[in-house]
Amino acid sequence: MAALVPVPSRREPGARGRLRIADRVYARIAARAAREALADAWQGRSARGGPPRVTVTGPATPSAPVTVRVSVDLPFPADLAALARTVRDRVTADTRTLTGTRVAEVVVVVEHLVPDGAR
Repeated sequence: MAALVPVPSRREPGARGRLRIADRVYARIAARAAREALADAWQGRSARGGPPRVTVTGPATPSAPVTVRVSVDLPFPADLAALARTVRDRVTADTRTLTGTRVAEVVVVVEHLVPDGAR
């Protein structure tokens, strides 16, 4: 006669353990999102801005939101508000999609305006 094997109980994901995502992971996701958001704005220009610089204030608890600060160079002349909004929206969406973490705020700081033909 075969021995009965107990079926493992299924527990909720939160009961199985926790996932902690390092701040540097959020920073890399945000930097990539900012680069991709600005790719069209830089296309066809001889001058390019530097890479985005990102700092992240990570969640104090696993369920808390993160705050992201992105410093970017933008092409000039351009609609700066629209470009900053594009960066903010892309960083928020990519961070939420890839990590499942809510983003409380994305602060976009324009460090430099780069006219075409500069640098």
